Amino acid sequence: MEEKLEQIVTRYEEITQELSSPELLSNPSAYAKAAKQHRTLGEVVQKFQAWKALKAEIAGARELLETADEDELREMARLELETLQVKLEEADRELKLLLIPSDPNDEKNVILEIRAGTGGDEATLFAAEMLRMYNRYAEKQGWRFEVLEASESGIGGLKEAIALIEGDKVYSKLKHESGVHRVQRVPQTEASGRIHTSAITVAVLPEAEEVDVKIDPKDLRIDTFCSSGPGGQSVNTTYSAVRLTHIPTGVVVSMQDEKSQIKNRDKAMRVLRARLQEIEEQKQHEALASERRSMVGSGDRSEKIRTYNFKENRVTDHRIGLTIHQLDLVMEGNLDPFIEALVAHYQAEKLKSEAVAA
Repeated sequence: MEEKLEQIVTRYEEITQELSSPELLSNPSAYAKAAKQHRTLGEVVQKFQAWKALKAEIAGARELLETADEDELREMARLELETLQVKLEEADRELKLLLIPSDPNDEKNVILEIRAGTGGDEATLFAAEMLRMYNRYAEKQGWRFEVLEASESGIGGLKEAIALIEGDKVYSKLKHESGVHRVQRVPQTEASGRIHTSAITVAVLPEAEEVDVKIDPKDLRIDTFCSSGPGGQSVNTTYSAVRLTHIPTGVVVSMQDEKSQIKNRDKAMRVLRARLQEIEEQKQHEALASERRSMVGSGDRSEKIRTYNFKENRVTDHRIGLTIHQLDLVMEGNLDPFIEALVAHYQAEKLKSEAVAA
């Protein structure tokens, strides 16, 4: 591991020099790529330097333990050595995690898609609450949250919603939210007080950039139509709504949120690129994609990754067996306990895989 880390330090120093070169400064795209790599490597280098400093402190404490004449000094050295060993083990673990090949999508923005599953009107109400929950979480993270498209139900719920979330490492935190989310509660329309179980599906797609997904204009059919949703006379009487059909794959994206046809087309293209990238990744990683599709499932109540039980004020993530009796806070966007636990869980799984491979 140390040899690999020394190589990273060398590469970091090389990029530091390259960032001031006229050739790189004159090429914004190449400069941005180099600067991003510099930041990533810089985190590893910083951890490595701290790791080496701990090793040096441990060597000093051991020397003092072996050479000290006074019992008090030896005891101090022994206690310090124990503390430093714990810190070194943690630093060692953090370095191993940083050396695991990262998901190339972790830095990307996210296209969030929420759809009502089984449960009728109650599922659409829960879909609306979940959209609000993710909006609240985005606000707490300092991210930008924009609803691109929403199909409302007759009672104020959502049949489907698509949102764009922009910010720092959005996908790295939200990628484990994909799947079926189940709700258990007494609907407002239930006179007998009987608990109903409903479900929605959540899909978290990394936003694809134009350089990631090339769309041939000849493969695209563009239809415009009058918006049928709310927005006033100016929206509903002009051909501002846009429907994009990607002919080779049959993927269709409609957008009518904006009064401007150009803005609706731009938003639709962002969603289309994200969906096409997911299709491409499914081809390249069929085994992984198969597992992901099974996680999202059909929206059936039995296929769940997380359950929200309102009567017990309980949220349970079934993948990691984590239960929190603070559903009210979770619905206000306090998702960190689940996000952090899921990230830690899958990082630990990666470490195990790396250890087996080694």
